[in-house]
Amino acid sequence: MVALLLMAVCPRPARAVELHLQFGALERMIAEAVFTQDGRRYVYHDKSNKCNFAYLEKPRIEGVDGHLRIRAKFTGRSALNVIGQCVGLGDAFMVVVTATPQYRDGNIVLQNVVATSESKTGIYIRRVCPILGASLARDFKYPLAAEAKRILEDSSGQPGYKRELHDFQVPAIRVTTDALVIQADFALVVK
Repeated sequence: MVALLLMAVCPRPARAVELHLQFGALERMIAEAVFTQDGRRYVYHDKSNKCNFAYLEKPRIEGVDGHLRIRAKFTGRSALNVIGQCVGLGDAFMVVVTATPQYRDGNIVLQNVVATSESKTGIYIRRVCPILGASLARDFKYPLAAEAKRILEDSSGQPGYKRELHDFQVPAIRVTTDALVIQADFALVVK
């Protein structure tokens, strides 16, 4: 009886949930959320500007030394429209982006982002890679808290029970050789 009373008065702290996102699933999730324009993610302008644009497509993700390594095809052009012809620099190449994922303000963001060409060099590539790295560090956000709320509060399987997600936090994210591992703390209230 004393043990039960102590358990009621001094509850054990809740353990975190570890979510292992295998890289194949992560690629599909990012493609659905981020590469939304015909399988592309425009990082400069859009497809309506035929002389000034930049986009990434076909991302492949892996874990290397505790960092995400993202390979994607980069295509870009920085040119002037002269009598219907684009005059200027442009290229297409495989870019390799290394980054450390971090949880901030409900989103997975990238920090320590470095973009390099996989095999090509040139003036355009040397100019583009640092800009691309800075752009991804500034603009990439995966809405993890919103997605968790949407999934965990979905009561379509049992419509008679309302669910509410509270106190969603991510104290740690780590990268393994086959997955992004997210440690999440939250409370799920079923009414």
